[in-house]
Amino acid sequence: MAGTTRLSRDMLKGRAQTVLGLIDPNELGRTLMHEHLLWDIRTPAMVAEGNPGPEITLCNCFRMNYGRKKTPGNLFLRCRQTATEAVAEMVSLGGKTIVELSSGGLDPDPEGYAEIARSTGAHIVMGCGHYVDEYQNPGNRDRSVEDFAAEIISQVFEGAWGTGIRAGIIGEIGCQAPWTELERRVMRGALIAQAETGASLNVHPGRHEEQPQEVADFIRTEGFPTDRVVISHIDRTIFDEVRLLRLADTGVVIEFDLFGQESAYYPLSDIDMPNDAGRLKLIRALIARGHLSQIVISHDICYRTRLTRFGGHGYGHIFENVLPMMRARGFSEGEIDAITVGNPRRLLTFV
Repeated sequence: MAGTTRLSRDMLKGRAQTVLGLIDPNELGRTLMHEHLLWDIRTPAMVAEGNPGPEITLCNCFRMNYGRKKTPGNLFLRCRQTATEAVAEMVSLGGKTIVELSSGGLDPDPEGYAEIARSTGAHIVMGCGHYVDEYQNPGNRDRSVEDFAAEIISQVFEGAWGTGIRAGIIGEIGCQAPWTELERRVMRGALIAQAETGASLNVHPGRHEEQPQEVADFIRTEGFPTDRVVISHIDRTIFDEVRLLRLADTGVVIEFDLFGQESAYYPLSDIDMPNDAGRLKLIRALIARGHLSQIVISHDICYRTRLTRFGGHGYGHIFENVLPMMRARGFSEGEIDAITVGNPRRLLTFV
């Protein structure tokens, strides 16, 4: 298993790092760039309350998934067998790699991810770093930028979350709108760690339409390149082409990662969420502007009700349903391969 020795940037260069060790990036295949396999997105207040709410059934799964009233038990999954079955289903539908981005505060389980990878044959690439302010350990408030950088570097070179299993990407690094001082410190640490390790960086932006641009501008102002920075959750944040193309022009990678969420209602912000067809229209606008190499997609599954076992679409949805939709709407095989294979491969290859 990974983690017996400290790696270096030279040892990682040109390779991808999964929870089972280093591989040739050409082995990654079709890739989901933002998922959660074993996670806990309950707020600290929900955890302290300790009431999971009702079990998920066919009679209540839509109500839970729609989300007007959050059910704490829907917001975490610790069962490795359930996750293994869900990933095996994805593999059977043509997926090969999952990027697992449960960073600090979301209760990552590296050994669980390794078990899932061994059982399914899927490649699993694990993230590192810290999620948004509210979820972070209170002790982080006293930590320096350099301390965060050293921690993230160690998570890539040595092992993460008390294990010898190493991260293969940095993130998701949490931001809010307005951006907090702690989150800025973590971001600076993550950028330093990215420069040191050669890994890519995934950012969870705040839910204001200008916050992804704020992050991209911050990175450039700090003197770091943007071409290996992925901005997540664009499909719940930016809805007009002008703002979207302005962001893409900074060089960041645009991630549409809520595929499968077909409801316009979004409980966490006063927006009209696009459906999968709407996401593809925005992707087409990016391609028309020349940004094909800056697009990745995923589902960001972090509710149980989005798994097929609980009435949802599962990790296979993009491969089973979205790729045929793309072909029907005139996307070429080259464009589809760039978005699901080539772009992820570039980002998951250490430089």
